[in-house]
Amino acid sequence: MLTKASALVITEWLHNVLKSGVPKDIRILDFSFHLPSSNRNGRKEYEEKHIPGASYFDIEECCDKSSPYGLMLPDVKHFERYVGNLGIDNSTHIVVYDNGVNYGFFSAPRIWWMFRVFGHEMVSVLDGGFMKWCSEGLPTTSEVVHVPKTTFQGLYRPHLVKSYEDIAKNLKDNSFQLMDARGEGQFMGIKPEVREGIEPGHIPALKNLGYQDIVDKESGVMLDVKEIKKLFNETGIDLSKPLVSTCGSFTLLP
Repeated sequence: MLTKASALVITEWLHNVLKSGVPKDIRILDFSFHLPSSNRNGRKEYEEKHIPGASYFDIEECCDKSSPYGLMLPDVKHFERYVGNLGIDNSTHIVVYDNGVNYGFFSAPRIWWMFRVFGHEMVSVLDGGFMKWCSEGLPTTSEVVHVPKTTFQGLYRPHLVKSYEDIAKNLKDNSFQLMDARGEGQFMGIKPEVREGIEPGHIPALKNLGYQDIVDKESGVMLDVKEIKKLFNETGIDLSKPLVSTCGSFTLLP
């Protein structure tokens, strides 16, 4: 049995897998999440159209609701319960996608990371996402699937998460590189933030490489590895050294 999956899978592979229905060892998750300013609703769009066999992953249900900050990681018990209710156990290969329209995928990598944080590496992102799936005329449905609940046992891996205190300490000792995956406008503080209460600009000493820069603008798929490495190099990021990334959910340090 495989214990680790490729980080990306292509639409052709997934289409072939689904020709005879969804295999028992694979679960497809639609994690279409949109920022408040988009006036879009991921769950509603899922209910209207999604990849056959997919279940909706609701990040607003699978998060730490006691935190004053939005969409923070849940504890391991919460995560175990939530994904077990989606029919996912420790042998399941998860394929996650979203319906981002500009870059192929926008939010799906968050779920890829969450599963890895809780010890599960049998998880892949659909390269090009729902945008590419639909552009190729592949089948979609509005049928909501219901799968039997199962048991998932998580193992929290703290080295994959950094705290406020870790970032503050790193400003002094520079033990790891820090990069910001937002677009240049938000990074520079010249474009309005999409959430209320977040100051413009960025944490000191950050490098900036926007998530949209590593995706082919026409197809929505991830750029070739050599091209991505070149972009990191041009940004001044050394991939042989520790690297931590941030996005828009942060507040500037005092």
